Amino acid sequence: MFSFAAPRPRRRPSLTPMIDVVFLLLIFFMLAARFGVDAALPLDLATGGATEYQGPPRLVDIAPDGLRLNGQAVALDGLADALAPLMQGPEDMVVLRPREGADLQRLIDVATALRAAGIARVTVVE
Repeated sequence: MFSFAAPRPRRRPSLTPMIDVVFLLLIFFMLAARFGVDAALPLDLATGGATEYQGPPRLVDIAPDGLRLNGQAVALDGLADALAPLMQGPEDMVVLRPREGADLQRLIDVATALRAAGIARVTVVE
């Protein structure tokens, strides 16, 4: 009869190569990821005293349900056009007042839209 060798116990697969691959992938994605600020809002901070407000009121209320210019509802894309008759020049001050529940992103969107429209002085009050 045939004589076979005694069966060897099964060897477990080594996890070392898999761990090496996982660490290489981790290092690759850490190096390939973008770190830093995606967008920044430039702020021109005045170092002098407060200047006197002149001209008609230009109060923009920022609420969770929308924007109001001097109490009248206005859309974000029409805010610059609605402010145009109230302004004598781009150096006129526009006052932004965030209301309860308004988020910071909404305030930044309004400030960015005003800056894009050429309005240089924006003041945020509580």
